[in-house]
Amino acid sequence: MTQPWASVDALKRDCRWFRGDIPCKPHKQTGCHCREADGSTCAQYSPQSGNILIIKLGAIGDVIRTTPLLRKFAETLPAHRIWWLTLTPEVVPASVDVVLPFTPQSLATLAALHFDLVVNLDKDREACALTSTLQADRKKGFILAEGKPAPIDHDAEQKFLTGVFDDLSRENRRSYLEEIFAICGYAFSGEEYILDNHATDGYHWKLPRSKPIVGLNTGCGGRWVSRLWDEKNWVVLARRLKKAGYEPLLLGGEQEHARNRRIAAKSGARYPGYFPLPQFINLMDQCSIVVTAVTMAMHLAIGLKKPLVLFNNTFNKHEFELYGRGVILEPEFDCSCYYSPVCPNNCMQYIRVDTVFASCQTLLSM
Repeated sequence: MTQPWASVDALKRDCRWFRGDIPCKPHKQTGCHCREADGSTCAQYSPQSGNILIIKLGAIGDVIRTTPLLRKFAETLPAHRIWWLTLTPEVVPASVDVVLPFTPQSLATLAALHFDLVVNLDKDREACALTSTLQADRKKGFILAEGKPAPIDHDAEQKFLTGVFDDLSRENRRSYLEEIFAICGYAFSGEEYILDNHATDGYHWKLPRSKPIVGLNTGCGGRWVSRLWDEKNWVVLARRLKKAGYEPLLLGGEQEHARNRRIAAKSGARYPGYFPLPQFINLMDQCSIVVTAVTMAMHLAIGLKKPLVLFNNTFNKHEFELYGRGVILEPEFDCSCYYSPVCPNNCMQYIRVDTVFASCQTLLSM
């Protein structure tokens, strides 16, 4: 006969740990029940009330730079369960209660729930359409109106308008974080990214510890090739860093593999190869400073709190929050390639090696 302390009525469905489909983590660790045999409640009972859904599909970097919102939710709505729907669940912080990939199964789950708050930060049609259909007391961000993305309320209007008019985008002086905090009705107060450095995953690197390691992320992704710094510049920079007593370390993925091998052969820079994302994050965490264009590596460096030399040409520099740990370098003239995948002037050539090297020295001396 079922014991009363193991009955369905005794279950703490509001507990942060309760799953319903499998045993919870405290039970697996200690064998505890929601209600113990003596009538007491499990010592690890952590009640939650309400649900918040974050919809941020996007690329890896976009997901990472949204994580400061979690700090604000933890401060203002600490008892709520956090759900996150994304295309890149591997970088969503472990503090999120439920991480869902963007699949039909996940959409079916969300359709059966009621949320206190849904925050959609994407203007993709599918994200906006989903937000329009979900059950929620409050919605912030973007929905679908007449088949097209639209701001839900006044808080989202500025971010919406800067996405449809280049002149307004150029005039914007708010960082992305200020914008998304404003969408949610908050003021950004310097909340940091949340990123696991995978220090406990057992990775070992044969790197010198007696001198600063300068991470050189040489790629920019396949879409925005307008951001690509010439290979010969990376060679000259790596040589100068090495001569000055630093250890240049080439970073990149499979797309940059051939380029990094060539740069390493010509400059003497260290190139250990390319790795799965968790291992790559841990490799970047070994760096004293990172040099990169606006790409995923930028967000990883910010999340790891690394000093950063950031190349920018196609975007509004005010978009980026470097937390006082970096410098943004731009071409020496105002190019017309704003938000353009390809630059007609190859304006990245006007970011000088001397300027980059001097910026590295300045940040490393701080």
